Amino acid sequence: MPDPNIHYRTCNLCEAMCGLEITYKDKEILSIKGDKADPFSRGHICPKAVGLKDIYEDKDRLKYPIRKTADGWERMEWEAAFDYVAERLKAVQAEHGDQAVGVYQGNPNVHNFGTMVYGPNFVRSLKTKNRFSATSADQLPHHFAGQQMFGHAMLLPIPDIDHTDYLIIMGGNPLVSNGSIMTAPDVGNRLRAISKRGGKVVVLDPRRTETAQKMDEHHFIFPESDALFLLAMIHVVFENAWENLGHLADHTDGLDAIKTLAADYAPEKVADQTGLSATNIRRLAAEFCQAERAVCYGRLGVSTQSYGGLCQWLVNVLNAITGNLDQQGGAMFTLPAFDPIGMFGKKGKRPSFNRWRSRVRALPEFGGELPVAAMAEEINTPGDGQLKAMVTIAGNPVLSIPNGKQLEEGLEHLDFMLSIDIYLNETTRHADVILPPTTGVEVPHYDMVFHALAIRNTSKYSPPLFEKEAEQRYDWEIFNALTQRMGGQLLPAQNPEQVLAHGLAAGTYAKSGLDLEKLKAHPHGIDLGPLQTCFPDRLLTADQSVQLAPTVFLEDCHRLLEFKHEKTAAFPLRLIGRRHLRSNNSWMHNAYRLVKGRDRCTLLIHPEDAKQIGLKDQEEAQVSSRVGSLVIKVELSDEIMPGVVSIPHGWGHHRKNTQLEVAEQHAGISINDLTDEGRIDTLTGNAAFSGVPVKVEWVKA
Repeated sequence: MPDPNIHYRTCNLCEAMCGLEITYKDKEILSIKGDKADPFSRGHICPKAVGLKDIYEDKDRLKYPIRKTADGWERMEWEAAFDYVAERLKAVQAEHGDQAVGVYQGNPNVHNFGTMVYGPNFVRSLKTKNRFSATSADQLPHHFAGQQMFGHAMLLPIPDIDHTDYLIIMGGNPLVSNGSIMTAPDVGNRLRAISKRGGKVVVLDPRRTETAQKMDEHHFIFPESDALFLLAMIHVVFENAWENLGHLADHTDGLDAIKTLAADYAPEKVADQTGLSATNIRRLAAEFCQAERAVCYGRLGVSTQSYGGLCQWLVNVLNAITGNLDQQGGAMFTLPAFDPIGMFGKKGKRPSFNRWRSRVRALPEFGGELPVAAMAEEINTPGDGQLKAMVTIAGNPVLSIPNGKQLEEGLEHLDFMLSIDIYLNETTRHADVILPPTTGVEVPHYDMVFHALAIRNTSKYSPPLFEKEAEQRYDWEIFNALTQRMGGQLLPAQNPEQVLAHGLAAGTYAKSGLDLEKLKAHPHGIDLGPLQTCFPDRLLTADQSVQLAPTVFLEDCHRLLEFKHEKTAAFPLRLIGRRHLRSNNSWMHNAYRLVKGRDRCTLLIHPEDAKQIGLKDQEEAQVSSRVGSLVIKVELSDEIMPGVVSIPHGWGHHRKNTQLEVAEQHAGISINDLTDEGRIDTLTGNAAFSGVPVKVEWVKA
């Protein structure tokens, strides 16, 4: 037997980009450890890393095309499958028009370089405006604010946590997410280092999260009241004349409009609505302004709510007016080696927003996509433009979009459905054809997106560990074959490596000799240094100024006047989600090592609320919302705010006719059988998962 070999690569199962040291023999993975020589992750990994081995070896993973027949699923040859798919899609469009085909792209798309660079051509070849993705169920408000304030949807401020003295975390749980829109491997030690050097980390969240438990200070805040808190913080800044634009003083527009807006939001006015006392709001504002370097960071909980766009805008405003935007220790911007902004960004380009609207509810387009909350109704509502076919790419929207049951019903009545996916899951079981690409350790990897969202400028390329089987296909091969058959235009580059080489050659670091060959010679990755001040040069607004007060945000603030935190008899509690370290959405639940142990799909409820209902720990409860009802085990905990309950996201593997043996044994329930497609951030169209009104009742044994 040959001696074991070592392979180094980046884990692509979440945003953290942890470096891995994989020991293998022949085509068997023997162990996966953290790569101590990786300059970014420094040997840190989380439990998900073993998922690469489990997915590679999973007997349920699909490797070849399959087609649904009256007698069940049957295998197809690749060329025949490509021909059949193109024939069916063209037939639907010939009968019902181009807009009768819809596309949904899931979260894993951004974790795969081949899909990121070759998938868009296939989507464009379909000539449909009915495009949806996980973006509008997640981080769309970040992109919206980036586009409106800085001129590009990917100009996203990243908290410089390695250098800050004061960090406010709102609606984020980085000890579990490993950082999100803040790629930060070993984030726990990085956050603790803030306190060790005399700084402070404050967490605001309706749940005392894993992060909150380890940091300096936590405050409960009522779901969806975050924008009011931020406006009160901004009010205190102006009230005390603490505003300071720093080096951006001559490159910022709208300060007076912000001051006028915030004048009506004194801490005393919003205290009852937020759950934070005016004294605490004023103290936090003072500490933030008096810190030498400070940054406010808002993540999922402040994005996936009714005021998500306002929240992300106001987070940026708070950082800007206190001199902490584009400044070390504040909210900074990356300069990645492969830089899509540098290659394709144009100063003063018309914002990609509201160029068209959805057919049923007239929800606005952003970045060429419609809100995912509209997808089911576009399938289910008859009339001109009704969706008759769907293409899903690396996604499981039945478990991940609001009111998943509504979508589930619609998928059953499509004329045709294609899924490009490695699993027969809760969504793809409705498909007519499934085309599975290679995955994980079989593919070359470069983090096109997450290097652009990292807390340091870094670059790393990972070659495949194992060659694919002869009859398998890479994702880019699948997209090229379909694009060609649908009459679309192919990229000149023949494979992802060529695209990467071109991108690196066009980047800033090419002048210092950074190219693909150099990356290959540095398998642990290359550290390109801390984030640097880059405004106004990197700004892409028409006048190359930070736009503090875009009209769309100012006009949307009227909705805050309607905000009330009150109980109703029908739905007295508010539902929020939560995430576990061993999972990321629904796509790692077929790995036993990641789902074993105690049941993590529980209803977290405060003991006071449980007592009023008559619930005891570990009993079952019925949870109901406007759109559905389900039964779930109860977990009593004072880590959840009174009046609020929590269910984790990504479960619900009890559906029939899937091929997920392990996941089915740890099925749980889907929180998105309760979330409401009618609840959105009306400014951006993002789904409002947080704060869903629900009722909890005891289930008699």
